[in-house]
Amino acid sequence: MKVRTSSVGLRNLLQGLSFGVRYYSKHNHLQTICLYSKIKQKTSHVLDCSASTCTHRTVPPGSIMPWRFFSCKEGTKIPSERKESTSIITSELLYKNLLKLERENWNDISARYKAMTKRIKENLEELHKYTFNSGSPRIRFGENVYFEENGCIFLSKADDDEENVDILFSTEDLGFSDAFIQRIRISPDQRYIAISLKSKNSEEATCVIMKLGHFPVMEKVIPNVFSFEWATNDVLYYTSQKNLKCQNVFMTTFTNQKHTKLVYTEQDARFFVDIYCTKDRRFLTINSNSKTTSEVWLIDCRRPFKLPALVQARTKGVIYHIEHRNDELYILTTYGEPAEYKLMKAPVASSGMENWQLVYAPEEKTKLVDLELFSDHCIMFLKNAGHLYLSVISFVSHSVQSIKLPTWACEFELESHPEHTTSTCYFQLTSPVHPPKCFAYSFKENNLIEQAVQEVPIITTCHTTRLLAKSKDETLVPITVFHNMNSKELHRKPLLVHVYGAYGIDLNMSFKEEKLMLIEEGWILAYCHVRGGGELGLSWHKDGCQHNKLKGLHDLKACIMLLHELGFSQPKYTALAAASAGGVLAGALCNTDPELIRAMVLQAPFIDVLNTMMKTHLPLTIEEQEEWGNPLADEKCMQYIRSYCPYENIKTQCYPSVFITAYENDQRIPLIGVLQYVQKLRKAALDHASRTSNKGNWIPNIILDIQANGSHCDSSWEDSLNEVARQLAFLNKELEEVCHLQHHRKSCK
Repeated sequence: MKVRTSSVGLRNLLQGLSFGVRYYSKHNHLQTICLYSKIKQKTSHVLDCSASTCTHRTVPPGSIMPWRFFSCKEGTKIPSERKESTSIITSELLYKNLLKLERENWNDISARYKAMTKRIKENLEELHKYTFNSGSPRIRFGENVYFEENGCIFLSKADDDEENVDILFSTEDLGFSDAFIQRIRISPDQRYIAISLKSKNSEEATCVIMKLGHFPVMEKVIPNVFSFEWATNDVLYYTSQKNLKCQNVFMTTFTNQKHTKLVYTEQDARFFVDIYCTKDRRFLTINSNSKTTSEVWLIDCRRPFKLPALVQARTKGVIYHIEHRNDELYILTTYGEPAEYKLMKAPVASSGMENWQLVYAPEEKTKLVDLELFSDHCIMFLKNAGHLYLSVISFVSHSVQSIKLPTWACEFELESHPEHTTSTCYFQLTSPVHPPKCFAYSFKENNLIEQAVQEVPIITTCHTTRLLAKSKDETLVPITVFHNMNSKELHRKPLLVHVYGAYGIDLNMSFKEEKLMLIEEGWILAYCHVRGGGELGLSWHKDGCQHNKLKGLHDLKACIMLLHELGFSQPKYTALAAASAGGVLAGALCNTDPELIRAMVLQAPFIDVLNTMMKTHLPLTIEEQEEWGNPLADEKCMQYIRSYCPYENIKTQCYPSVFITAYENDQRIPLIGVLQYVQKLRKAALDHASRTSNKGNWIPNIILDIQANGSHCDSSWEDSLNEVARQLAFLNKELEEVCHLQHHRKSCK
């Protein structure tokens, strides 16, 4: 279960399977049934599973993630059609005109990046051959192993050769010509398989239930589904998704008398609902979560038609998630002091908070990132001062063993659906510049094993440095820095700074091919773990949200200044990268301290906080008040948001060059706000240049790259590759005059 302040419940880290490209000799035929809808298939995806409403992300070359983790809300008042008709028409005309202008602008200037974009794409494609993990995560059921490759579901035996597999069915055969598989769940007796299919232009998924056999048959199609789990061999629970929000839980049966009924409805628009199955398959949990509060209901898998039972009524500020072992609930919760995640337990029969007993609490300044429960052990992933390590609890010997992980490791991912009774826990470690490496921890031997992997012909001289910057209020802010150990004169090397700082979510530090390519070309990469994120626990998030948002901005400024002071590049060689809610701090720094950076790259940025939070009819506003505040109800909150909002604080001054990637179909960051931001920023930069032309000031490039395909959370491999290549081409162009960058990278052997 991934620990996040905005978590929507306990779930395995990989809810779906990654795509690869392999060929198999065995094929079964499939009875094809045409579906009522068709959505486009993608070829390279892996789930992020960060316990939020949007769990799917494209992997490599990957975008600048994480995205803005919003869920939506219903029940808010929408202005009447008569009252708003005039303004709606005006807004639509404005939107169309701005969209047309920006597309024309992109068409005019895109040619200057074409050659460099082509070279970067070729480099990334070559690197991808060696770094892409061709082995998809497996779902193990006894002797059977299920996995997915390139839109096909395969079945093999656990001990068989990789080539000895059967293909069960494919999305193409199902009639979904353009779909990617987001999640897979198999019934306990393996008679049924449920999969969710999703298009890249929508955040709603379709659940398809197949009856397995020599000729698999489609049993049911359920539109607009977010999560689903099997309670028994023929009873499936699922949540429906509408306008980015999940509030209803349904049960559907596949017995002789098939029926579907509503079993739970969430009334509070701030809460998001999902379904999870405990590792031992004893219970399903209905998890209802806001950004700060949780409530869990249990469904007994032995009595799936019985009404759900409440574990603990929601208590403001208390988040909790449930696992089960031997008639006891193991509770990952923020209850008690300090208000950080800790492991507790209680009997199933008396699960109220008054009966919760402490099992394990991390040491001070240590964050409990994730844990996995097995029959005799609990394995926990922790982070302290940027370093990852394991703590393993033995329920047999009642001992705790701590194992430090490699110093380069920044992220981990557990094996998909590890068996409850296994004696070994498998996981992967990675960093922005280190491709995933497989490790196994043996409970019997009490040791960590690095599994043999194919050698990747890439540099191994990347150095990882961890720093602490002193912010305006003396708080020490962690920075993770990567650079080539063979690089000399680091003060003359280009620096790419990354920031997020929102929702208690850690800055994404999983592997990206483009980051490795930049290291090879001599770049320095810096990741600033500012307040508002979750790197140092829940208190770190709390100290950077609502009326503390400016602390994140102060942290970012302190980090960049420290990097320059220590000789990691200098302002004229420095670029800033952010995505989604990370655009708030990046855009704010652009307004307050533009002299610190030369260029900025933003992806689907949230840059108009004030106007967004004033519009309660938008699907994301009410729930996000726990992060940003409520300016409609609090005048001080309104003025505070106004003080840092990127759009509100644009002024006539010298700005860095800015490249923004935005999506026409983005349901989370409306394109109109980005269009207006670009227009206002460009005007301010041009006004400044015209007033100071005698002094030889340069005119920054303010570029908006609008994608017709893709959405806030999803882009295909091809689209993502093009986006990243254009962003890097922009950075190279902006910095090449001062950095003398090497554009022709050595070919991979």
